[in-house]
Formats: sequence, C-alpha cells, structure tokens
Amino acid sequence: MTEHPPRVVFDDECGFCTWCARFTARHGDVELVGFEELTPDQLARLPDDYETCTHLLTDDAVYSCGEAVERALAYDFPLLAPVFPVLRQVPGYEWLRERLYRWGANNRVLLGKIARDDPPAKQ
Repeated sequence: MTEHPPRVVFDDECGFCTWCARFTARHGDVELVGFEELTPDQLARLPDDYETCTHLLTDDAVYSCGEAVERALAYDFPLLAPVFPVLRQVPGYEWLRERLYRWGANNRVLLGKIARDDPPAKQ
C-alpha cells in the first residue's frame, strides 16, 4: 500500500493547467499541488526546471511532462493502463508523446479558450 496518493504538480497560475489537474482529480484519487504550494520535500524531488511542465509524484518515482500525463491517465483509467507499456515499445512513441505535450504547453493560452478553470494562485 502506498503512503500517499499520487500528487499532480501543476502551474497553478494557468487556467488550462488548472482544468487539466482538476480533470485528473475528478477521475482518480490524486492530490493536487500547485507550484505555489510545493513543500521543500516535494520541491527537492523535482527537476531544477520543474516549472516547464506538470509532474506526477508517487511515493517512489517522479514523472514529468508527457510521461506524467500518461501515468496519470493510466492511474485514473485502469482500462488504459495496459496500453501504455505496449505504446512505449513502439519506436518514436516517447518522442511523439513529449512533442505533443510540449505543443499543448506552448499553446495553453489558446487551449485555455476551450477548457479552463480559475487558477488557485490567482484567486
């Protein structure tokens, strides 16, 4: 049994990022932690450039960017979980996953016009 549910670390000043994080929380047992709320212990586990993407913290691992989204989807939707190990065997999948993540991150203002929630750091 894990000590804590996974923690989704996200940019809590971004409306689209907030919507994505809350989507994850609505569909699974995860804790949400905005960049502004990080504890020193959590911060120590993250990469130096942690503000460039979302992260999923588990008791024994840290997943970042596209891999964090993939792991969160697998956690929230167990029927999808077996698909991702197969996809990871496909040449170019991880590269494409990260490119798609980066496109979304770079276009979050545009995506925020479609899906957004009020960011907690701006309330």
